[in-house]
Amino acid sequence: MAQATRTFAGLDIGTTKISCILADQGPSGELRIIGVGNAPSEGLRRGAVVDLEKTVASITRAVEEAERMAGTSAKGVHAGIAGDHIRSLNSRGVVAVSRKDNEIAAADVERVIEAAKAIAIPTDREIIHVIPQEFIVDEQGGIKDPVGMSGVRLEAEVHIITGAVTSARNICRAIQRAGLKVYDLTLEPLASAAAVLDEDERDLGVVLLDLGGGTTDVAVFHEGAVRHTSIIPFGGANVTSDIAIGLRTPIDKAEAIKIQHGAALAALVNGDETVSVSGVGGRGDKEISRHVLASMIEPRMEEIFALANREVRKNHFAPLIGGGVVLTGGTSLLPGAAELAEQVFEMPVRLGLPRGLGGLSANVCDPRYATGVGLVLHAAKSEEGPGDFVEVGASRTRARFDLRNWFADLF
Repeated sequence: MAQATRTFAGLDIGTTKISCILADQGPSGELRIIGVGNAPSEGLRRGAVVDLEKTVASITRAVEEAERMAGTSAKGVHAGIAGDHIRSLNSRGVVAVSRKDNEIAAADVERVIEAAKAIAIPTDREIIHVIPQEFIVDEQGGIKDPVGMSGVRLEAEVHIITGAVTSARNICRAIQRAGLKVYDLTLEPLASAAAVLDEDERDLGVVLLDLGGGTTDVAVFHEGAVRHTSIIPFGGANVTSDIAIGLRTPIDKAEAIKIQHGAALAALVNGDETVSVSGVGGRGDKEISRHVLASMIEPRMEEIFALANREVRKNHFAPLIGGGVVLTGGTSLLPGAAELAEQVFEMPVRLGLPRGLGGLSANVCDPRYATGVGLVLHAAKSEEGPGDFVEVGASRTRARFDLRNWFADLF
């Protein structure tokens, strides 16, 4: 009997736009993009819901557009979570192997993960992900899967990501008010990494920068595991605001000028080019040099890259980054962004494009869709078998490393 086609939906809830990506997976196992929907994001600020009704309306528009393109309906979504409320830390757990023959079982892995999770966090925060970095058996490190090995002492190095309970609850509530189930919440830079990073980059060491509208998400990988994550509370919306103030033009006009004429590195811009700027309050239009515009954008972009670089260096990861920096997210499309990042990080920089999908993949071959594509990839992987994340919640952890409805305990 032929295997039925399965459909997955990824919902990227950003500060400036909401994207829904639908993909199906046939018997061959290949994921095919079948629908893409976008809507302006209203009701969010820096990844947090500030107007529930507007957020629900934006989610509904994005999902309906994707459903019309796909010709099918989404019952539920794998959604992304970000925002400057996200915090992360590394932790270690240690247990004694329980079996008399000293063979490590899945139950031992479960116990050592629980031991690593036993950290004090404020009551207004919840663990989102517990991501194993490596296991250590009798002081032998670098082990990815210890099940079946022999030993008397098992340790686990893990990366723990926490978020504000209310922020997670409001995102879930908005999705549910839009008539959809929430299957998973995944930290957005981890989803983006799944879509744009190669395995050799993860092993060698790489910094992922997801340059969004309200925030810039940082994820550092080394030896195939996440070593550090952080959220910088600046993004493309700050660049737009700088342009609006500097040129005395409305925000929507400033956004259009940024997209059509902006550049992150003034040295790359021809000084003879001009840009027409709309006035405010009935004032007439004026012409400015494109070089002047780039000179307004460059300091903010340099600040964002400098803050990200400080995150990498303060955690002593800089010597481990052999794979350089990968930029993704809508703001990374600014001409000169990669060149400016190379100057700040003093590392090779490339633009990250989602790949590895069939169907309408050309429609999402753009840094703006990295998170949405990554959410779809994670959805498919979590159904197929063990993924990258330990299930978390008030009292639940499984040995298989996948995130499963951690927020169910909130309701």
